[in-house]
Amino acid sequence: MPDHEPGEQSQPSRERPQSHPQPHGAHGRVPTRAERWAAFKESPFLPALVLVFILAAAAGLFAGSYTYSMANPTPHHIPTAVVGSPDAAHGKAFLGGMEKALNASLEVRRYDSLAGARRDVEEQKIFAILDVGKEKVTLDVSGASGASVAQVLAETAPKVGEKAGVPVTVKDIKPLQEGDPRGLAIFYISLAAVIIGFVGAIQLSVHARGLNPAERIGFTALYALLGAFVIAAVVDWWLGAVDLPFVESWLILALTMFASGMVFTMFNTLFGRWAMLPTWGLMVLLGNPSSGGAVSWPLLPSVLGHIGRWLPPGASVNAQHTAVYFGGHQHVGPFLVLGAWAVFSCAVFWVWRHRHPGGRGVSPAHAGGAP
Repeated sequence: MPDHEPGEQSQPSRERPQSHPQPHGAHGRVPTRAERWAAFKESPFLPALVLVFILAAAAGLFAGSYTYSMANPTPHHIPTAVVGSPDAAHGKAFLGGMEKALNASLEVRRYDSLAGARRDVEEQKIFAILDVGKEKVTLDVSGASGASVAQVLAETAPKVGEKAGVPVTVKDIKPLQEGDPRGLAIFYISLAAVIIGFVGAIQLSVHARGLNPAERIGFTALYALLGAFVIAAVVDWWLGAVDLPFVESWLILALTMFASGMVFTMFNTLFGRWAMLPTWGLMVLLGNPSSGGAVSWPLLPSVLGHIGRWLPPGASVNAQHTAVYFGGHQHVGPFLVLGAWAVFSCAVFWVWRHRHPGGRGVSPAHAGGAP
């Protein structure tokens, strides 16, 4: 039967043209400036743009910090022992010439005996010994105490002696090891421990995000122990660059790596994704140039020379340097500094662990069967 009622004429069916939906509501208007800014803040482009400027600034600061501290090392205060007859005319002439040539940076200390002065060289309290004899002077430098300081003294003394008419003999009573003639190996291994220390913590936060706080501290200690062992083994056993007191050097490097890793973990807890900024600033921009590893502390700008001793890179270089060249005269200070940074960082991380962007949380217990 036809579908239409009688009297109705059937119209041929025609497809009506599809019309596009008219814009309406929020979709139809141009976003306001505030809305565009809010969308930009939620996008990945804002942190990417911020990183562009941060990386540019970091590049300049990195180059500037190392150039400022290392490009033109200048003596500021060099503790120097004087024995013999410093009040003799030739002794006064030589000391005056050295003071003038080094811009009054010699910190002269009188000693009654050569043995006492050499003991303080071993204790790293002085960097050189000036022995004023009857007709000549002997300058004993200690390359192991600071290669850059010894070089400055060894180059300056003959010129001053020639100008003052005083015969001068220069001796290195504590030379560096043959495989490390510039004394930089200790700086490099300490630098490796510092950088791998916080890079390791970064990698744990990315690839092992689910670690709970105690597990994160444990794995940081584990990679520090293993990484430090490999650094010491490569430098000593494989390359033979430096003859290390292996166990002591290994543990110093391990403590350095652990402290560095926990410093990043602490900053990650406090600052989240921007934790790299304070870590890089503290450890690399400030800590490494002021560590005294590449340029000895007496040649660093005075502020850096004082600050460096209280930061992990400087404490690591100090402890390692003493272990390698002045064994038996190790100081507790560098270990206290490294330990304090490690304990403080762990404590901050543990107290505010709920803010750290990692961890698995606690899974709910499985429900028991119905009785």
